[in-house]
Amino acid sequence: MYFSEKYTTALTAATDDMCWLLSRGYAGNSALQLVGNRYKLNKRQRSAVSRICCSAADKVNRAKTECTPAELQNETIEIDGFNLLIWLESALSGAFTFKTRDGLYRDISSVHGSYKRVVKTEEAIITVGRILQKIRVAKVKWYLDKPISNSGRLKTMLAEIAVREGFDWEIELVYNPDKVLAESKNIVVSSDGWILDRAENWFNLNAYLLENELQNIELRVY
Repeated sequence: MYFSEKYTTALTAATDDMCWLLSRGYAGNSALQLVGNRYKLNKRQRSAVSRICCSAADKVNRAKTECTPAELQNETIEIDGFNLLIWLESALSGAFTFKTRDGLYRDISSVHGSYKRVVKTEEAIITVGRILQKIRVAKVKWYLDKPISNSGRLKTMLAEIAVREGFDWEIELVYNPDKVLAESKNIVVSSDGWILDRAENWFNLNAYLLENELQNIELRVY
């Protein structure tokens, strides 16, 4: 209800204002507080605006390192595991997906110390695997946050599905996937702005899935 048509004007204005502030050097928290208070946004709306926005410079710089699907052929890609799966699980379950100002797609779900498998988890994993096969990716490395509860179970599930479906996957539990991905020499899959600002190359898999695989997604654009 907080992202219905009646809120579109306020959310679009808040997004415009926050991007303007970020482009002029305001810190993210300060900018969000200013626009949140001005437009009387609640917690969920503020979370969405914060994930939609970026500075003009960040938008340009991220576009420079984005890869096309053709550039993934016969390459190794490295996936920000929880970042991708939680978004895809949410999208398949009917949660809102937001098109962001840097061209990615994000939601407002998150993991707070513990991950729980949901009804759509297996479907999400298989969807990723099959779309990457179509693109002809050579090898896939998944990175999962080791400190998150149940990450070991998810690793086992990913490995079992990979064997069953014939996916060439390697799954690793690491303490800081963000750092690993930011320093990777391979093509990275993530919607985390901090990673994208540091990675050599990245692929917008969320957008590719929406355009080529997913249907009836609750998409919001501000």
